[in-house]
Amino acid sequence: MDPRASELPAAPAWDTLAADFEAFHARFAALFVRSEPRQQAIKYVRSLMGPAARRNGWQLAEAIGDPTPDRVQRLLYSADWSADAARDLLMDFTIEQFGDPQGIGVLDETGFLKKGSKSVGVARQYSGTAGKIENCQIGVFLSYTSSRGHVILDRRLYLPESWCSDPARRQDARVPEDVAFQTKPQLAMQMLHGAWQRGVPMAWVTGDEVYGDDPVLRDGIAAQGHRYVLAVISSTPVWPQ
Repeated sequence: MDPRASELPAAPAWDTLAADFEAFHARFAALFVRSEPRQQAIKYVRSLMGPAARRNGWQLAEAIGDPTPDRVQRLLYSADWSADAARDLLMDFTIEQFGDPQGIGVLDETGFLKKGSKSVGVARQYSGTAGKIENCQIGVFLSYTSSRGHVILDRRLYLPESWCSDPARRQDARVPEDVAFQTKPQLAMQMLHGAWQRGVPMAWVTGDEVYGDDPVLRDGIAAQGHRYVLAVISSTPVWPQ
């Protein structure tokens, strides 16, 4: 028996989840044309559910019994499958399992600290995660919460203007040519529209002042018939209607 198998969730805890997990993964099987990435995907997701203290390539490879991170890296960087198609299927699952007419969409961002300059979108910028300006990537996320549970619905990587205006850097990082600069509220509005078009029931949208200070986002939410509770900075002018 491979001692690395002990890194995976142990029985009976895993046994109680296995059937549900297999059924959940089956929803996404058609996204993978070849069996190798399909099987690697189920191993990868299962490793994320395990007890490994760190989630880097070597730790995850060890948890699933791979000798090196190469297979995980191929799955994430070069295998032929669509992350957006997986996102859409996840939204369908969310509607079935967590959907509630009084559900809430939550807008937020998080920073991923980096030491180098090659990761797409990395720059010295404010990170709420660190509470200060750091060399980092910023991801904008749409989560969904209801009386039945909560789940992350969608994600966007924020690409700073310095990246968008640097063709050589874009090419080196393989940023698609059609990707243009968008503010964080614009990315948030895209994700909200995608969730609404998919049929995710949502009565409210919440977020901090990064989103509340943008009048176009506020008006866009209201125009779709949704209510919002968004933070604003203290100097924001308000008036009764």
